[in-house]
Order: sequence, then C-alpha cells, then structure tokens
Amino acid sequence: MSQVSMQQVKELRERTQAGLNDCRSALMEADGDMDKAIEIILKKGLAKSAKRAGAIASEGVVVAKLAADAKSGVLVEVNIQTDFAARNEEFVGFAAQVAEVALATPSGAELGAQPFPGGGTVEERRAALVGKLGENITVRRWQRIEASGAGLVQAYVHMGGKIGALLAVAAPQPERAEVQSFAEDVVMHVAAMGPLRLSAAESTEEEKAKQAEIFAAQVEEEGKVPEARRAQVVADKVAKWVKEFSLLEQPSVTDGTKTVQQLCEAVSAAVGGEVKILGFARFERGEGISKPVGDDFAAEVARMAGA
Repeated sequence: MSQVSMQQVKELRERTQAGLNDCRSALMEADGDMDKAIEIILKKGLAKSAKRAGAIASEGVVVAKLAADAKSGVLVEVNIQTDFAARNEEFVGFAAQVAEVALATPSGAELGAQPFPGGGTVEERRAALVGKLGENITVRRWQRIEASGAGLVQAYVHMGGKIGALLAVAAPQPERAEVQSFAEDVVMHVAAMGPLRLSAAESTEEEKAKQAEIFAAQVEEEGKVPEARRAQVVADKVAKWVKEFSLLEQPSVTDGTKTVQQLCEAVSAAVGGEVKILGFARFERGEGISKPVGDDFAAEVARMAGA
C-alpha cells in the first residue's frame, strides 16, 4: 500500500463525507487511485446517507413554473450545501425538473413520491444526485397558487433563484395589457417587499400578541418610554407592523404614490371590472435555516494529531 497526501485525503472526504481515517485507509488500499477509493468507501458503507442528510443545505435555488394556460403555478425550493455546487448543471437541471413534477402534482401530495422524468421518483433521483455530487440535497418546500375562473398567475424569480414569487389575480379580462402589467408589477413587489399576508384583516390575534411581546421587550430594554405609556406605544407599533407587512397596504415599489390596493382600483377602472388579488407566495432561498459554524478541516486534522 502506498502513502497518500493530506490533499488527497481532503478531496476524498469532500467527495464522500466519510471520516479522515476512513478516507486515508481507502486511499492506501486503492494505491492512491481516487475513483477506486470512492468505490471502496461506498461499498463499505462509510459514506452514510444519514450523515449527508444531517449536513445543513442552505444554498440552492428557488424555481417558479407556470402552467401553459397561466391559471396555476408553483414555487419550489431545492437546497444544497455549497454555492459552488448550486451552480452545477446537474443540480440546476434537477431543480427545474422537480418544478415540472410539482406543477403536475396536487397540492398537499408528497412530492418526493412522484414519478420523475426518465424513471424513478423525485426522492430516488435526489438520493442518486447526492451520491454523485457528494453534498446533501433537499427538496425543502413547494407551493401551488391557482386562479380559478377568469384570472391569471404571474411569476417572478430574482437574482438567479435567490427569491421567487407567485401572484394569483382575478380579472374579467386577464389577457388585457393593463392586467398583465399590473400582475407583473405586483409579483415583483411581492419578491422585493416580502409581505406576510394579503390584507391587515388577515392578521390573527395570536400573531399580533406574539409581535406585541417582542415590541414590549424592546421598549422595556430601551427604557425611554414611561411605564404608564408603554402599553399604548406597543399597541401602536403592532398596528404599524400589521400594516407594513400587509400586501394591499404597502406602497407600491413601482409607484410609490399609491398602495397596492390603489393600484388594484386603478386597473379595475381601466378594464371596467374588478381586478382582485387572490393570493401570493414568496420563497427566499435558505430563509429560516440556521447554519452552524463547526470545526474546519485544519482543526479536525490538528485534533487528530493531538490525539
């Protein structure tokens, strides 16, 4: 058996997620042949899928896909561990095909169990790609938006898949240029402003109570407001927060002189019938994922040397 370099060990570890000792042993057994070493590790079960599944995948892409008739659309977030791998053609192609599958899948169905183009299921193809690319991949979430009756769904993807948005609009003449332009402007607004709800009326008491707790803690910590006035100050902050994160109440990013609700009213007058936003969806890649900072490769080597 030949000696191997630490660079070879590092490369094998990155490609298989196996431990340092396992990688070194496999390379020595394979006389430094990287492909043979990978095969040895896979056969011995050292590159465990469970270990990859536990790796944090916060990079990746958000994909939007519309039906041919523009009556429905889906957003899909597919994650991978590194930004470099997120640009891999096979990963990008996989994410696009997952969106195709989602478009044909009823809401609430298990996406991973759906047939994948070319054979197998979404989950089976995901697992195969994990093994090929050496990084954990997750089909994290997906959502369908529909416009029943007269209306349309519009999509927008920003920054190459960092943010994706869908908007469903009801309109008497959805093919009209005014309606199309309105939908394009508002879906871009959704991507940019990140509203939490359609209107202030949709804010629940539980949601407002939770936000009130946050504001109350902030006001108390600042110590600038007399205790007798704190309840009113908190109530005012909650009311402002509800308005700021309600789509129809937000000032339009394309026309700051009007709210989104006022844009609805303007386009309704232009086409001679009510134009109404039915719903929206917005995904931002990696939002809500906490990526811990652990030991790097050098630290692990130093720890082993000390042992």
